[in-house]
Amino acid sequence: MKRYGQFCPVAKAAEVFCVRWTPLILRDLALGASRFTELQRGVPLASPTLLAKRLKELEKEGIVHRRKSASGRSWTYHLTPAGEALAPIVLSLGVWGQKWSRRNLAKHEIDLGLLLWAIERGAKPEAFGRGRTVVQLKLTDQIEKKRTWWFLNESGRCELRHPIRTLISFSRQRCPT
Repeated sequence: MKRYGQFCPVAKAAEVFCVRWTPLILRDLALGASRFTELQRGVPLASPTLLAKRLKELEKEGIVHRRKSASGRSWTYHLTPAGEALAPIVLSLGVWGQKWSRRNLAKHEIDLGLLLWAIERGAKPEAFGRGRTVVQLKLTDQIEKKRTWWFLNESGRCELRHPIRTLISFSRQRCPT
């Protein structure tokens, strides 16, 4: 990690926070992601090796804590108190970006996978009521095979499903129409 070589608190904080992918990793942890694969979805252009390296650096800095999952076969990542103190700063940066960075998106910045993941991650199961709920999303600006998605709320969990996965899993029950 490159250092500014200053004792200034802003410089010290920037040495940790301003490393590529770090703010996005912290964003996802603050919003509830804890598994490596969930974190990968939030930074799809970062290689798994780079993501693992950033997580180790954040752990070394005392911002992230790694612990065994409930199954004991994998690891989960969680913000420490220092990481939780950074979370409002990260989320405020997003609010600032939404208000002030109003240029048109470049074609390479438009990522359907990130949009769908954000919808899935931000869904509140309790808003759908107690029963099983299926909502069809039609994205009319997408090619045919990426146009239709199913949003499933069941057993307190919301999940977006691609049509191919949907056909397989819903065929056991009753396919939505």
